[in-house]
Amino acid sequence: MTGLVLKLAPNERVLINGAVIENGSRRGRLNIVTPGANILRLRDALHPEEVNTPVRRVCYVAQLVLCGEVTEDDAKPQLRRGIAQLAQVLLDADSQSTLGLSAAAVENGQYYYALKYLRLLLPCEERLFAVGRS
Repeated sequence: MTGLVLKLAPNERVLINGAVIENGSRRGRLNIVTPGANILRLRDALHPEEVNTPVRRVCYVAQLVLCGEVTEDDAKPQLRRGIAQLAQVLLDADSQSTLGLSAAAVENGQYYYALKYLRLLLPCEERLFAVGRS
């Protein structure tokens, strides 16, 4: 069986197509076989007050699509622009590869994967800001 496999911790919550689903008291596993399902682990969700850096802003747009708060048509140009801007700043090979994967996910309408890849850039961004503060 293909698709997305979510491994959930006890009592973990996940948003699937606008519905909040909470796991029971034991570890669980969900196989998402419907293509195009919008999924967001609530533990990974960014809160609006946390959206204070360039990478977090782009992540937040992808998150809004997964929550159903923004349409794909509205989000796609913002995501393309944000990823292109990040590609002009994050010039190392790993970041460029990650941005390429994220851009491909956006073009394929796979916003869960776009967010997943973009989140990989958060530690790099944090290091850059730490260097800038020193």
